[in-house]
Amino acid sequence: MAAIAAAAASLSTLNLSRTSVILPRCHLRRAITSSLSSATTELGAKFAAPAPKPKSKSHKPSPREDSEPYIPWTVNDDESGAVTLKTTPSERFLRAVANESTQRKKKKEDRGSGGKDKPRVPTAEPKYSKAARRFYNERFREPPQRLAKVLAAAGVASRRSSEELIFQGKVTVNGSVCNTPQTRVDPAKDIIYVNGGRLAKKLPPKVYFALNKPKGYICSAGEKETKSALSLLDDFMKTWTKRNPGTPKPRLFTVGRLDVNTTGLIIVTNDGEFANQISHPSSNLSKEYIASISGAVSKRQLIAISEGAVVEGVHCTPDLVELLSRQPDIPRARLRIVVHEGRNHEVRELVKNAGLQMHSLKRVRIGAFRLPTDLG
Repeated sequence: MAAIAAAAASLSTLNLSRTSVILPRCHLRRAITSSLSSATTELGAKFAAPAPKPKSKSHKPSPREDSEPYIPWTVNDDESGAVTLKTTPSERFLRAVANESTQRKKKKEDRGSGGKDKPRVPTAEPKYSKAARRFYNERFREPPQRLAKVLAAAGVASRRSSEELIFQGKVTVNGSVCNTPQTRVDPAKDIIYVNGGRLAKKLPPKVYFALNKPKGYICSAGEKETKSALSLLDDFMKTWTKRNPGTPKPRLFTVGRLDVNTTGLIIVTNDGEFANQISHPSSNLSKEYIASISGAVSKRQLIAISEGAVVEGVHCTPDLVELLSRQPDIPRARLRIVVHEGRNHEVRELVKNAGLQMHSLKRVRIGAFRLPTDLG
């Protein structure tokens, strides 16, 4: 029945009139089947899109619902005393609330501990006992020293220049001007100012250097037109702060002097007492020199040197005069001369007084210390 109804529908769609040609049965079947297939394709099921839901109106909260409730605060001005209306409390009120909260916490802690004090943490015992510190102070700690000596040891200036600074009133000790270089002071306890600058409490340590002074260098500092033997230690002094943090630089000076043409051993230190013991003639410390002579040296000339000569108004006699043996690599004659007074140009005056011409002079020993072979 469904097929017949579909065929009738297809025929109606063809709009066949009575004058139309009637097709045979086979053609009719073919037409019906073709119309059925086309009808099934046209009758495909399609679902319409769901209808959109009506948009719900969003609820906009009123500004009063989101914002915090407005609480007015009356604040008194501390200076003028005027009363103003503000939205926040005063700082004094906030501090009072904070203090009250901290006091409550403390009371709770005290109640929890039963009102008993907490046990104290034991402090560390001193590193050294009183007896050990007293022994060190009596045996090894330096006693108070003269003010001029302390300034020189701290590197302010030489001892004579330090005395001049004291006489000029440029040095104060514990807030008072000191005009006496002999005043005993302790840098670790006394407050010392020089030209408005505070003197370090810790003095630099004692240092000692042995230099092989080349020719052309002088032994005094402060002269810019010539080379100083102290400039040979510039590299060492530049790294002093890095190697000794917190310790002031030592003020170095040479022990005694060698003239610009004399080479050899020279001691550099910042220990004034040690330098005085070595350089002063009363110490009788022997010093050995090697003198190269131009020309031959006779026995008579050796005797003349050993008899001595007048140097700076004082007759100086050498301890030893010896003619060294010839060496193939050294063409000139050499004399070994040992003196103990160490006056200025003493060896040169002895050689000159004997009628000899000196080519070069080198100091190789001071006391028991001899110039190391690796220094030439």
